[in-house]
Amino acid sequence: MAHGIAFADIDWAGRPVRVEYRRIDAPTSTDAAPPPLLVFLHEGLGSLSMWRDFPDRLCAQIGCAGLVYSRPAYGQSTPKPADERWRPDFMHRQAREVLPPLLDALGVSAPYALFGHSDGGSIALLHAAMFPERVAALVVAAPHLFVEDLSIASIEDARTAYATTDLRAKLGKHHVDPDSAFRGWNDIWLDPAFRDWNIEREVAQVRCPVLAVQGHDDQYGTMAQIEQIADLCPGRTTLLKLDACGHSPHRDQPEALIDAAADFLHRHTR
Repeated sequence: MAHGIAFADIDWAGRPVRVEYRRIDAPTSTDAAPPPLLVFLHEGLGSLSMWRDFPDRLCAQIGCAGLVYSRPAYGQSTPKPADERWRPDFMHRQAREVLPPLLDALGVSAPYALFGHSDGGSIALLHAAMFPERVAALVVAAPHLFVEDLSIASIEDARTAYATTDLRAKLGKHHVDPDSAFRGWNDIWLDPAFRDWNIEREVAQVRCPVLAVQGHDDQYGTMAQIEQIADLCPGRTTLLKLDACGHSPHRDQPEALIDAAADFLHRHTR
């Protein structure tokens, strides 16, 4: 059963923030050891609502409980202050300073699994590297390990679209403050200081099994991103490369992704 939207109050670097979340109950099971909770981490312009029913479908196929949330600055969570600019370590901070207190506030105990998309995939990898004893397995779709020219070009296109099209209105359907969501993501990715951002050293510390997913038509990253995960985590990484798939495998190829992720998590978390 999927619960309604709720809010958790946490302290982030001395500032109170409200985090929008939704729980998904596990189906009734007679298993002595049910699969671990699956936590969903959204993309750089995403939110709880933008996942639509994908988390429910995946959790139903796995037979696990789920947790979906909007990071601060996104969805119905506390917006980013208008004068605040994120630094290149913003994903590290989400992995270390936001996700742990949220899970503590909601009574989530380890081990749990993570499903991260795009920036959320990078945050999932960082969290698993920082807290290896907590994370049972990772599924990362279109994650970023380093900055590519392709990514910057597409993010520049997004900036133009935000200024000249109805993109802001569309984001307003999912974010209480669309400027907070867009500017937080867009400004830091296009900051020259971010060009050297790289988390390969951290990813090499990941010890749990990883399913790394990329679409052949992804306009924000190349196959080099997930292939590097396999190189850094040999023997622990399974790659899934999807045809007719852009930056959002859960929207472009949901059935293929659900089948692969459910099989992977069944094999590695039961």
